[in-house]
Amino acid sequence: MNLREILQTALDSLMANKLRAILTMMGVIIGVAAVIGLLAIGNGVSSSITDEITAIGTNQITISTDLDNSNGYPALSLDDLTALQQAPSVSDVAATVQGNQEVIAGGDAINATVAGVTANYLALNNLTDFQSGDGLNQNDSDIKARVAVLGSDAAADLFPNEYPIGNTIKINGAGYEVVGVLEASGSSFADSDGNIYIPMSTAQSRLYTTRTRDGDKAVSAITALAVNSEVGDTAIVEITEILRDQHGIVYAADDDFTIFNQADLLDTANTISSLLSGFLGAIAGISLLVGGIGIMNIMMVSVTERTREIGIRKALGALKANILAQFLSESLVLSLVGGFIGIIFGWLIASVAGNALGLTAAVEPGTVALSVGFAASVGIIFGIYPAWRASNLRPIEALRYE
Repeated sequence: MNLREILQTALDSLMANKLRAILTMMGVIIGVAAVIGLLAIGNGVSSSITDEITAIGTNQITISTDLDNSNGYPALSLDDLTALQQAPSVSDVAATVQGNQEVIAGGDAINATVAGVTANYLALNNLTDFQSGDGLNQNDSDIKARVAVLGSDAAADLFPNEYPIGNTIKINGAGYEVVGVLEASGSSFADSDGNIYIPMSTAQSRLYTTRTRDGDKAVSAITALAVNSEVGDTAIVEITEILRDQHGIVYAADDDFTIFNQADLLDTANTISSLLSGFLGAIAGISLLVGGIGIMNIMMVSVTERTREIGIRKALGALKANILAQFLSESLVLSLVGGFIGIIFGWLIASVAGNALGLTAAVEPGTVALSVGFAASVGIIFGIYPAWRASNLRPIEALRYE
C-alpha cells in the first residue's frame, strides 16, 4: 500500500464511526484551541504592558527619597535638580512635589492628587496632548501664578456640564484658573487622568512647605531623562555621584535617595509576561495530553473491534508494516484534523477575548506551528502502541476471534 491508499483507508475507517471520531478529536480540539487562545491573550497583555511603558519612556529615570536613610526627612530639593542638569548623559530634568487635596469647583468637590511641577515636567513625561487650553510655562513658575492644568478625569468630575478653561477651582481655599485640560492617558502605570498640575513655586509656597534637613524646600521626586536608552546605566552612575556629592554621602549604604530606571521596569514586565505565557501554554498543553490519551483509548478499542479484519488482511498478504501504518495513520489523522479545527476555535477565542479586554491578541504563526506540531506528535506517540499491538496480532488467532 502506498501513502495515498493508507490515508484513504484511515479516512474510510474514521468515517464509518463519525460520532466516535468527533468525540475523540474533542480533546485535541480543546487543547489546541486553549494553547493558541491563551498564548495569544498572553502576548496581547505583554504587548499592551510594553507599549504603555515605552510610551512613558524607557530612558526615564526617577529619583525619590529613601526615608530609612534620611531620618524621615525629604532628601531632594530644587538644588539637586540644578546639579543634575550638569550630568553629561542626562538631557533633561524635572521635579514634582505632590499630595492629596480637596478641590472644589462650584458645587462639586473631589479629592485629587495636586502636583506642583517644574515648567518642563509635562513635556518630559509625554503629557503634551490637550483637550483644550495649554500647559504651564516658566513665567507661571516665576510669578507663582495660581493656574492649573487638569487631567481628563479631574476635569470631567469638576466641570461635568461646563467648559473648564477660564473657570476657577479652589485648592486649600485659594482660587486657581484652569488653563488646560489634558487628553486621557489611558495608562495603568502612570495614571495622570485624575491629577491636577500647578506651578512648582506656587505649590511650595501655598500647599507643600516641607523642607529638607538643610532647610531647602523639598520636592517629592526628580525625573531625569537619559540622552538615550543605551546610556541609561551611565546616567544612573552620574546621577548617583552628583547626589552623593550634593548630600555629603561617602558610602552607598548611606544613600538617602533611591533611583528607579524605567528600562528595568520594562525588563521585569517582559520577564513576567514570558513566564505567564509559558505557564498558560503548559496548562493548555495538559489538555492536549489528555486528548492524546483519549486517542490511544479509542484506538485500542478499534484494534479490538477490528481483530478479524486485521486477520483477514494479514491472511491476504498484508505485511506487519502495512497494519502498523494503517492504525498509526488513523491516529495521526484524528490528531491533525482536531488540530486544524482547534486552530479555528483558538483564533475565535483570541479575537473575542481581545475585543472584550481591549487587547491586540494576535495569533502568531509560531504558535500555530507549535500547536499543529504538538498535535501531530500526540497522534503519533499515543497511536504507536495500539498500532504496534494490531500489527503483532497472529493471523490465525485474529481470524478465530469472536
